[in-house]
Amino acid sequence: MYPCEGRFQGLDFALSDLFAQYRRDMMTNPARRILLVEDEKAIRDAVSAYLEREGYWVTPAADGEIALTEFEKHRFDVVVLDLMLPKISGEEVCRSIRDTSDVPIIMLTAKGETEDRIAGLELGADDYLVKPFSPRELVARVRALLRRARADEEPQRDRLDFGDLVIDVAGHKTFLNGEELDLTASEFKLLVTLARYPGRVYTRMELVEKVLGYDFEGYERTIDSHVKNLRAKIHDDPREPRFIWTVHGVGYRFEAPQAEEG
Repeated sequence: MYPCEGRFQGLDFALSDLFAQYRRDMMTNPARRILLVEDEKAIRDAVSAYLEREGYWVTPAADGEIALTEFEKHRFDVVVLDLMLPKISGEEVCRSIRDTSDVPIIMLTAKGETEDRIAGLELGADDYLVKPFSPRELVARVRALLRRARADEEPQRDRLDFGDLVIDVAGHKTFLNGEELDLTASEFKLLVTLARYPGRVYTRMELVEKVLGYDFEGYERTIDSHVKNLRAKIHDDPREPRFIWTVHGVGYRFEAPQAEEG
């Protein structure tokens, strides 16, 4: 045996152990699959490299036709979709996907106008990035969407009871001291979002995403208006709150009132 042969055998065993661990990890925590639809090869390759480096399994598509074919063949956890595509437009691809799936979609667009962004979100996209963008930012957006998707999959209670305040989530009704309140859809969603996790602090941007479904800068203060209206309807004084507390400089949290001692 050559002097170094034993070391090579040790290395082989070490690599074998690492590969076995990798296979076990992939079985228990499989890579999330991303459909990347982008006709510009340079952007497609750069984004693929960043996503793959983070452990995602990327399926690239250079046009809308390939994108829909791949989507029919495989299950994807996130779709990254350029709007300006050959053969079938990004808008049509988004519409087709939304007909059969609620998979999270991030739109890539060269159009920066507010109306264009709103149009994309109304088609069913969950998020958007305006070109040119940082691939690192896109990876961060993908992570955030996957976190939200996992949270949505968690089992949820259909009824939240806080004594005077009762929220019938399944029936889309809220009662205060036994009387039904007239809440708007946004107010109800805001209340449910906060009340599901008492004590958790939500930033305004998180509430915009969860309640309004988009994350435009400038819309954060819209949440303040919804909170103000909601507080008035549940008779919650912001100076002495029982339910909704302001976390200054951050956002809001919901607290379950302590039962009063007799």
